[in-house]
Amino acid sequence: MNIILDKINIEKIMSAKLWIANGSKNDPKGKKGIHQLLSSSLLRGCGPYGNNQIAEIVESSGANLNCDTYEDGLLISLKCIESDAYKLLPLIGWMITKPLLQVDQIELEKDLTIKAIKRQKESTYQIAFDAWRKMIYGDGPYGHDPLGVIDDISRINKEDILPISKSLINGNKNLVISGNFPVNIEDYIKNSTAFKGISKDIIHQKYSNKIGTAIKPNKNICTESINTKQVILLLGKATTSYNDDSDILLRLISCYLGYGMSSLLFKVLRERYGVVYEAGVYHPIRENQTPFIVHASTTEEKAIFTFKLLKECWEKIVYTEISPEELHLAKTKYRGQMAHSLQSISQRAERKAHLLGIGLSPNHDQEILMRLESITSNDIKDAACEYLKNPSLSVCGNKEIVQKISEEW
Repeated sequence: MNIILDKINIEKIMSAKLWIANGSKNDPKGKKGIHQLLSSSLLRGCGPYGNNQIAEIVESSGANLNCDTYEDGLLISLKCIESDAYKLLPLIGWMITKPLLQVDQIELEKDLTIKAIKRQKESTYQIAFDAWRKMIYGDGPYGHDPLGVIDDISRINKEDILPISKSLINGNKNLVISGNFPVNIEDYIKNSTAFKGISKDIIHQKYSNKIGTAIKPNKNICTESINTKQVILLLGKATTSYNDDSDILLRLISCYLGYGMSSLLFKVLRERYGVVYEAGVYHPIRENQTPFIVHASTTEEKAIFTFKLLKECWEKIVYTEISPEELHLAKTKYRGQMAHSLQSISQRAERKAHLLGIGLSPNHDQEILMRLESITSNDIKDAACEYLKNPSLSVCGNKEIVQKISEEW
């Protein structure tokens, strides 16, 4: 386990983030959602503490303890005051080394997860996104939501979860502690019974980047017909990993297209023509082939025109160079995004843990900011030509409008 201490003088509060490699992308076939069930069950009893005891320890301290599932990893988060570090940090260790995984608690989490998936399916955007994801990634690692699939979750039992739980001890882990914490906190972790077996070697580890998460779809459009007056349009590609040199170029493109009221999508779709409720870019951080999607929400009456404008905006970035002024603004936006994402100690800790977890150095952000100045409009155009040509479209709306957009496409 790699430990990074990030000392910041801030009102005696600390945030600890433990990133564990292997998230939902490692769900076995037929068990999509198993990492989600494991992570949620870790909070329901570990080491010498049952579910109610953990809740009492955390709540009586005014602290927060959570475990979340992402495509690339699990994230355990703790926020507390410095004086409670010795009392609360062992809970993180016990969650890894000795989770109780009681059957009744697993069944409760299964029920809660299934309900969460059903709520997701009520969202028109989620329906369109799930269809796009399935078209691009198929049954591959990024082909399903971290919550999983209802049919698979219903079949998962404790015996299925146990091997994955045991693998957490030896898996790649990165613990980042930011804020104010006891000076001997690293020695305390290494000598703690709760962390026994996972904290002896404090070293910087490098991880290989898996490739080939996207498939070659046999079509470049998917449609979902539902009884609604809202129309969702998603246009996108699977691109490259976050640690690829081209990633920053695509992030500048996403700033140019979708960040703020000066972005191309806002100026065209909202300001000039007023055809959408909402428009933006979805371009998350991923260890493998990251989705790059422009999305718009509109009405039946404006759907065809919105689709044409969305396509024009996409083609503009692929086939024309942005001006020096536009590039300068995109860089400024990126710096602003970076600063905004590191405002709190929790954000700082999570960012560092995530970077380490996908094989990057904790200084990656500084390295990118230094490189930013040398990036040209031609670099942007080259990246767009390489990664953004021939996008795939997902449409969700009523049957008639979906058919019309399909014909236009």
